[in-house]
Amino acid sequence: MNLRYLYFAAFSSGMVTLAVELACARLLGAHFGTTNLMWASIIGLILIYLSVGYYYGGRYADRWPQPEKFYGLMLLGGFSVGLVPLVAQPVLRAASNAFDQLQMGFLLGSFLSVLVLMVVPILLLGAVSPFALKLAFDRAESAGQLAGRMSAIGTMGAFVGTFLPDLLLIPLLGTARTFLALSLYLMLVALLGYFRIGAARRHLAGLILPALILAVFVYLGTQPIKASEGMVFETESSYNYIQVLEQDGYTLLRLNEGQGIHSIYHPTDLDYDGPWEQFLAGPFFNPAPVALQDVERIAIVGLAGGTVARQATEIFGPVPIDGYEIDAQIIEVGRTYFGMTMPNLNALAQDGRWGLRTSHEKYSLIAVDAYRPPYIPWHLTTQEFFQLTADRLTDDGVLVINVGRAPGDRRLIDVLVTTLSTVYPSVHVMDIPSTFNSMVYATKQPTSFDNLATNLNLLALEGDTHPLLLEAILNVLTYRQPLPAPSLVLTDDHAPVEWIINSMVLRFILSGDYQELQ
Repeated sequence: MNLRYLYFAAFSSGMVTLAVELACARLLGAHFGTTNLMWASIIGLILIYLSVGYYYGGRYADRWPQPEKFYGLMLLGGFSVGLVPLVAQPVLRAASNAFDQLQMGFLLGSFLSVLVLMVVPILLLGAVSPFALKLAFDRAESAGQLAGRMSAIGTMGAFVGTFLPDLLLIPLLGTARTFLALSLYLMLVALLGYFRIGAARRHLAGLILPALILAVFVYLGTQPIKASEGMVFETESSYNYIQVLEQDGYTLLRLNEGQGIHSIYHPTDLDYDGPWEQFLAGPFFNPAPVALQDVERIAIVGLAGGTVARQATEIFGPVPIDGYEIDAQIIEVGRTYFGMTMPNLNALAQDGRWGLRTSHEKYSLIAVDAYRPPYIPWHLTTQEFFQLTADRLTDDGVLVINVGRAPGDRRLIDVLVTTLSTVYPSVHVMDIPSTFNSMVYATKQPTSFDNLATNLNLLALEGDTHPLLLEAILNVLTYRQPLPAPSLVLTDDHAPVEWIINSMVLRFILSGDYQELQ
């Protein structure tokens, strides 16, 4: 048996194994989100499946140490990878409906069912490595050197498989077709192995398996990822599953599992009764009088489909806006479906923290709309990040953050307010009615709610102030909240945001309060 091709087979197996693991996360992420708990479940169970595969693969190789058996194992492993999206599709469709209706028991069952589907392909892929090592030992090379080389080659394959799905396959093909492409690739490697050892005629039936996967490839290419009511567009990017819906004349942007509306659009209506317009009230915490033209430049971290940018343009005029959105595909969706074509908007496909760090601008308002439990970019919650925002604000600048919470659980707000208070002289909080969202306002100079009330009265007297701005300021005054007692200060070195969020989500589910979302 050719040792070089055996190395190539081990490389291919390692690559497909890691690529399948990441593709599995994307397959589940569109329906269950991308929380740390989900990642831990996937990684933990796949490690268990691999361990079982290593163990039985070694026993199988000792019993039948023949190249034909090895390539047969690869062929079946590749075929089983291709079946995953086909078998999982009806389960995931049902899971999406369960998530929309917050049927938590069925949701958990669906999640576990899909993970169980991964047992067969991962077990078979895990068995390839010890089998390849067994066949290679027939060579004269020393066992230690051979084992090290085989492990290194398999690991290099895993390295390639780590980047292949997110950077190439999923953006080009989508998640389901990524599984199928990986399946076809591994089966072709196995079939070529049959040809190299002269066993092709005895295994011509193996050609049927790639043909079946090709048929599945065509079938799944015509099926939507989700069957949500009112869906007009869906796609997958390197970061998200993106979905656009039409409901009662409004266009909605949903990401991943779809438990949050990230942007909303209507050609004539700007008042959406959500967090977006509440950002506009930020500058008016400063001492009166604050004029609309005092807002000279705005930064939005978490631009999404541009709802905040569109409202700000309507209220403040063509003020320059730098919108940071890490997902370039979302920016394109915003331009196509959400009227995000304002000439004063500079949409930047960058991480918000990096974007602010490399910017040389000074902003009157920085809006952070980039996190909602359970998706909290921890690096946008720390003392160092808040100091960066303060450095990018004008002397009368204001930072406004949209924060998610749970009923009776304000721990995330508490730590953010505590951390902000180490940087900003004044911090204010309001709860958005009929939602689980709060707005946190931090100002570069000492401010108060009295300033906000005075500015509201002056704006109302002017007579031509946009009603959306008056409503936003009035909401802040009506639903303002007392500041919490000092708690944990989040830093780049210690920011246990995931721990706080996981605890909040678990408590929320166990309490049964999720019925309030329906």
